[in-house]
Amino acid sequence: MTGFLNLFKPEGMSSAQAVNRVKRLLHTPCGHMGTLDPLACGVLPVGVGNAARLFDYFLSKNKRYAARFVFGVTTDTLDREGTPQANGRIPSAEEIANVLPDFTGELMQTPPAYSAVSVNGKRGYQLARSGQQVVLAAKKVTVHSFALTEQTAPAEFAFDIVCGGGTYIRALARDLAAALGTVGYMSYLCRKESGPFLCSAAVPVEELTAENIQSFLIPTDSVLPFPVLQGADARIFHGVGVKADAADGRYKLYRGDEFYGIARVEGGVARAEKKLC
Repeated sequence: MTGFLNLFKPEGMSSAQAVNRVKRLLHTPCGHMGTLDPLACGVLPVGVGNAARLFDYFLSKNKRYAARFVFGVTTDTLDREGTPQANGRIPSAEEIANVLPDFTGELMQTPPAYSAVSVNGKRGYQLARSGQQVVLAAKKVTVHSFALTEQTAPAEFAFDIVCGGGTYIRALARDLAAALGTVGYMSYLCRKESGPFLCSAAVPVEELTAENIQSFLIPTDSVLPFPVLQGADARIFHGVGVKADAADGRYKLYRGDEFYGIARVEGGVARAEKKLC
């Protein structure tokens, strides 16, 4: 059994708990394609069976989030579950909108201390919880769009954010507030899109049963954004590089009518890169 499940994870459930529910129902190895914090809700793609091998192909895909930030106060975790730490002023909607263009494009972003980033073999959040000072290296992220959508409370504002993989929305709240001369934290987060997986088509985790789960399984090849490699020599299925009249890049590879996996073409030579059948 292989394919994808487009799950809607509710607030209060970890990504691991959602995946474990799928494992119990299908009795099949699987893994999620991009963690959602327990306080967040939204799209959680799960690779079932061999489809879980495709994690790296989806890691860099764009995500869309609906987020809300509170200004004038921050917390140690940069979200609503943390301990309040500092106070500042509340900026106006106009002030916020004026600085948002500075937060699009390629940015250097320092991950939150409370994160899964590894530091000398331990997760950042483990060190932070033990009271240790955590300093993480900045990394390059991409924010494609960052729009203020409404003011939801005197100190809270809502945003629509489209970004590349690896972007921390909590860090955007921190850095946006700093640019406005204040502090802030993330009070709400919902992932609306993750690559080809949309919130509007996601099935709530709690609605999955042993009787219906297979009906929600999405064929692996239907969500891969690659063209089909046509007319490949059958030796490609035995690990042999074969001539290919195709541009360099990745392709979906079929053996007859069966989806075999992913091929890569380089310099006119095609090789099977990932076997999934």
